[in-house]
Amino acid sequence: MRRQAPDFWWRADRAPAARLLAPIGLVYGALAARRMARPGAAAPCPVVCIGNFSLGGAGKTPTALAVAGLLRDLGRRPAFLSRGYGGRLSGPVRVDPARHDAAAVGDEPLLLTRAAPTIVARDRVAGAQACREAGADVVVMDDGLQNPSLAKDLALAVFDGAVGLGNGRVVPAGPLRAPAAAQWPRIHAALVIGDGAPGARVLAEAEARGLPALRGRLVPDPAAATALRGRRLLAFAGIGRPDKFFSTLRDLGADLRDARAFPDHHAFTAAEAAALAAEAARRDLLLVTTEKDRVRLPAEMPVGTLPVVLALEDPEALAGLLRRL
Repeated sequence: MRRQAPDFWWRADRAPAARLLAPIGLVYGALAARRMARPGAAAPCPVVCIGNFSLGGAGKTPTALAVAGLLRDLGRRPAFLSRGYGGRLSGPVRVDPARHDAAAVGDEPLLLTRAAPTIVARDRVAGAQACREAGADVVVMDDGLQNPSLAKDLALAVFDGAVGLGNGRVVPAGPLRAPAAAQWPRIHAALVIGDGAPGARVLAEAEARGLPALRGRLVPDPAAATALRGRRLLAFAGIGRPDKFFSTLRDLGADLRDARAFPDHHAFTAAEAAALAAEAARRDLLLVTTEKDRVRLPAEMPVGTLPVVLALEDPEALAGLLRRL
């Protein structure tokens, strides 16, 4: 289970904790950069990697879904490849919601498999082969930018516009999985989701490097947003940045009476789920969470969700990149 990211990761100031942890980050970053430089094995079909430079949520899963949709529009047959973070199965295994739960395959694969065949595999090379055997002619890899095992034909890095590269340091001193200077040469395009000066700086850097700089935003499902508008809510989320979810609820006009943040990919216990449901009932509040959290909760639990989709500012720009595969 991942812990909640510390606040100092997202601040540009020289926080004492960041300075203290910087030597560890330098060592980790050097190792990560060396690993990323290794050549990857060729897959049996083109690979599109949807990754990010940092830990935490940036919108990779909605982006992967949007990419798969564009590929289908182009007449391609995409399949998703995921490591299945938080799941116990090493794979390769094709995700089947009738047989698998989040404890087996992780939360993202259960969402992805609604849109296309989804393979969970810690061995990415074997996973790509399993995607091909499932009928895919393009592999859409959810995460794995820093994993060198599989060659990537198109690597798209996703950034949260509100935080960008955070304080620019490598974990544990900051949010980066490897030094930014080592990651920029490994991508073919950058996508910033949402507004903010940090995201604008990322777009400027991408443009300066001659990379396509794409923009998008996460849009709540209209029907779900209408149903939540004006309702008294107890919201909770175990994602990279739960505050984004809570802000979205407020922005659409929900009456957010309470908000509970859990660590990213939090494995909710039966007791936690029951306590949340009981409190919502006692206070006459509607319980609501994200789609990713919902798949980690008991099916019978009374809880609503707010689905979101990626709206690209210029879908044709990304479609043009996909046509080259």
